[in-house]
Amino acid sequence: MTIKQKITRFRAYQLNNAGSSFSYFNGEKFTLIEARYNEANENSIKQEMKLAGVSGVHDLHITSWDQDHCSPSQLEKILEKLSPLRIEYPGYSPHTDSGKESLKIIRAYESKSQGKRKVIQVSPEYIFSLDPAETYGYRDTLHHPKYIDDNCSNNNSTIKHFRSGSFNVLSLGDVECNNIAAGLRRQRTINEEVDVMLLAHHGADNGFTTSAFIKTVRPRIAIASSNFANQFEHPKQEIRDLLYKHEVKLFTTKTGDVVIFSIGDHVGHYRLVNLKAGSTEVSSSYDFYSKKSEFLKRNKDNIRAIVAKRNHGPRR
Repeated sequence: MTIKQKITRFRAYQLNNAGSSFSYFNGEKFTLIEARYNEANENSIKQEMKLAGVSGVHDLHITSWDQDHCSPSQLEKILEKLSPLRIEYPGYSPHTDSGKESLKIIRAYESKSQGKRKVIQVSPEYIFSLDPAETYGYRDTLHHPKYIDDNCSNNNSTIKHFRSGSFNVLSLGDVECNNIAAGLRRQRTINEEVDVMLLAHHGADNGFTTSAFIKTVRPRIAIASSNFANQFEHPKQEIRDLLYKHEVKLFTTKTGDVVIFSIGDHVGHYRLVNLKAGSTEVSSSYDFYSKKSEFLKRNKDNIRAIVAKRNHGPRR
């Protein structure tokens, strides 16, 4: 398979309060991850869209009905100002007033669009209607929820692997269950391709992020969305120690946005910069090479070597 040139960008936004906000641009589509849009991240999102060369959001992907992932008032603002063409919303019934209000807002948006906007409930039924990830080439894939947990709504979070750009991002929402982690470890695309992992539940030590999971998935980078003064002190020290043990670089939004973008010929090399709070000034910078590109290059080199060996001419 040819390594395609794809300008790719990812950003984790500082919110100045509890919650998550990310974006992923794969060279064609701009995806906003979570319905959060306030005075802290609004201008940064607009800046990312400008850098991506887009005027609106293609996909709005919401992992959870919890208010730190989906704020009704901020959701309305996103729909009004950014007009997403497609919305993926959680596949479980909201149990909070804010979640119920958010669902009502999404349904009204769908009705008003008269079929011009696509709205998808990512339910277990929808997940099982999809083809296996291996058959999708390098397209974004949904992995969860495969069932509804009536005892823990966090385990109903949507899990999506953004793999259509030159580097890949695994979004895990607030999942806690080790059985979900075990299922993901058995997915070839997960354990061979993940470059950036958004830590489950902001980096909580809740049983999902284990040594077995990190050892199998082997992300280059882990990102925790956490406010500077967050009451739960995410990411937890146990998670920090685990990532350090497995040589995974950890970055958080405590001190500023985390921006990752493809560089060079946009086929594998990418750079991460940690910005200082409220500015575009860089506090640190690191370069990486994507696992997908390594795999494709290795296969290409192997094929070239086999062909060269066959073309040595007749034996004498």
